[in-house]
Amino acid sequence: MIHFIQTVVKPIVDYPEAVEVIHRKDRRGDVYALIVHPEDKGKVIGKNGRVAKAIRSVVYAYASKHPQKVYLDIQ
Repeated sequence: MIHFIQTVVKPIVDYPEAVEVIHRKDRRGDVYALIVHPEDKGKVIGKNGRVAKAIRSVVYAYASKHPQKVYLDIQ
């Protein structure tokens, strides 16, 4: 899952080497924290959060194969 999230996000940003995904388990399920370079935050979030919503939609669709609930936090 970490590799998939990186594959989706790296083409969008100017600093792909700064893209980091951290996985942790939580009472909600699997939580993935996406960390990008401060200058790339706007690109990842997008106008009115549209890009972030699209990234989450793709990740959640990919994760639907697994019974565990998945969440993506963008930091």
